[in-house]
Amino acid sequence: MQPTNRPRTEFPFKTSRSRGGVTKYIIGGVLGLIFLLILTQTTFLTIDPGEKGVIFKPFGEGIVKDYTYDQGFHMIMPWNTMYVYDVRLQEGFETMKVLSKNGLSINIDLTYRYKPLADKIAYLHDEIGKNYKEKIIIPEIRSATREVIGKYLPEELYSSKRESIQDEIFDRTKTAVRDKYIDLDAVLIRNVILPKTLQAAIERKLKEEQSSLEYEYRLEKERKEAQRRIIEAQAKADANKILNASLTDKILKDKGIEATLELTKSPNSKVIIVGGKDGLPLILGNQ
Repeated sequence: MQPTNRPRTEFPFKTSRSRGGVTKYIIGGVLGLIFLLILTQTTFLTIDPGEKGVIFKPFGEGIVKDYTYDQGFHMIMPWNTMYVYDVRLQEGFETMKVLSKNGLSINIDLTYRYKPLADKIAYLHDEIGKNYKEKIIIPEIRSATREVIGKYLPEELYSSKRESIQDEIFDRTKTAVRDKYIDLDAVLIRNVILPKTLQAAIERKLKEEQSSLEYEYRLEKERKEAQRRIIEAQAKADANKILNASLTDKILKDKGIEATLELTKSPNSKVIIVGGKDGLPLILGNQ
């Protein structure tokens, strides 16, 4: 019996179904990988020492203002965002040109130390942002410096008023930035640069004032020494006057007799003659 050559029947629907299943697995795997990467990068984070975090919830209340995150490991939902702030003491520098009371231009170098208020960083982030130094601190420092320096003459920056000028700039700036959730720790004047001719004139003036003060000091010292000598001489004169007024012939004779009696107690040989000159005993010794 001859074999019958029958046409081969194919089933294309099985192949399409198999390929569709593979595609679903690939898509599911890619989505799972993406989801895993999102969780790995945004859900787990670490806040370093000296830092604090504030969280933003787009599907909730927004910036959470009544809670800040301390240093350490934290886990947040992937759709939330954590903003981390450095709350340690930081340092800034500023160089600026200002006008003095008489209109002269002065170059001044400042150093300032600041930090955000740790328990108010949520308000700081909501109202100002992380660039609070450029937005708040630097403009306030410049404004206070111009206002304060404008009340003084250049030579006063070289005298004892320099410290009071520095303190006044600090007080004005600290008050202004405190309302913006920033704490200013110090403002220091590092350097003051004047025109060379003015600087030389001020230095000469200060030198002359120092010499004048030294001369006045010497004069005052001499005056006090003269007064001391006058008082000492007057005291001696008054003492002698009182002593002379109290010495009478009778007192002198009594003192002479007392001295004679003391001498008689001496073991040295002597001759005492009563009724000597002025009625006092006359003492003749062995010499």
